[in-house]
Amino acid sequence: MMASIINKKEILDIVDSVDVTSAMEKGFVAYSAGKTVVPPVAELLFEEPKGETHIKYGYIKGEEFFCVKIASGFYGNTNFGISSSQGLMLLFNQKTGETRAVLLDDGHLTNIRTAAAGALAAKYFAPRKIKSVGIIGTGIQGRLQLLHLQKENLSKSVWVWGRNKDGAMKYKEELEGDFDIQIAESPSELAANCNLIYTTTPAENPLLKATDILPGTHITAVGSDTPDKQELEGELVGKADIVIADSIPQSQSRGEIYRAVKAGKLNPEKVVELGNAIQNKALQRSNDNQISVVDLTGVAVQDIMIAEAVYKAYQDLKN
Repeated sequence: MMASIINKKEILDIVDSVDVTSAMEKGFVAYSAGKTVVPPVAELLFEEPKGETHIKYGYIKGEEFFCVKIASGFYGNTNFGISSSQGLMLLFNQKTGETRAVLLDDGHLTNIRTAAAGALAAKYFAPRKIKSVGIIGTGIQGRLQLLHLQKENLSKSVWVWGRNKDGAMKYKEELEGDFDIQIAESPSELAANCNLIYTTTPAENPLLKATDILPGTHITAVGSDTPDKQELEGELVGKADIVIADSIPQSQSRGEIYRAVKAGKLNPEKVVELGNAIQNKALQRSNDNQISVVDLTGVAVQDIMIAEAVYKAYQDLKN
């Protein structure tokens, strides 16, 4: 069988018809159940210009495919009118190694699966009564997290903060037709008005402190996917009643949990893996006064699930 080369337009046309959040749920459960082979992340970090490339790969035992994903983030790209996210996914037959698909998504599927994981985190850990949703970061992920969260119909009241005021204004202009958006002057002002917060920046110094957070707040941290990045103060993570890692092995070398443990603010024994928490109600939020943190560093099983779902939908359209 000849490999399918699926271009970005075809991917964008297909992915809206795929239930990505359910695919992420299935993937995380398989991962935590030990049914996957997911080696450590390979990465290239660049200084001039500032950027990074992550290579994630793996397979679910007994399934049809394995996946290799290359995704880059070059944050100065917006100065040239191109997306900061770039990359592609490769899908192979798990039994023969034959190439089945090349998905030329320019990093879009990585962004979508990350946003879907954020919606999944809200499904299990958001408080029942949402005061307002807070979005820290006005880039691609800051937009996608809110749009995917909308599928859970949690709240139309939104506060946003970005390092660039113009970026925050543009964010508001683009999305205020569907949401009631307020621009915060600082992350702490945002936290004072929200009990469901998403952090989506490449910050290397904490943006949110333990003293900023209202009782009952849930935070999904998306931006810290390398050892140097950090959006949440270690004391904040340590203070949380529930601390969830998408991958406990990855949390030992990257992400908010890694930084909090390294600073001596968090006992690693407290950390629960997302796939286990999904299956065990006792590991989920039990009341609306608990503070919870879900640390999403990005796991290859997400790439396997979304690449397979898009490929199968593509094949259905062709047949």
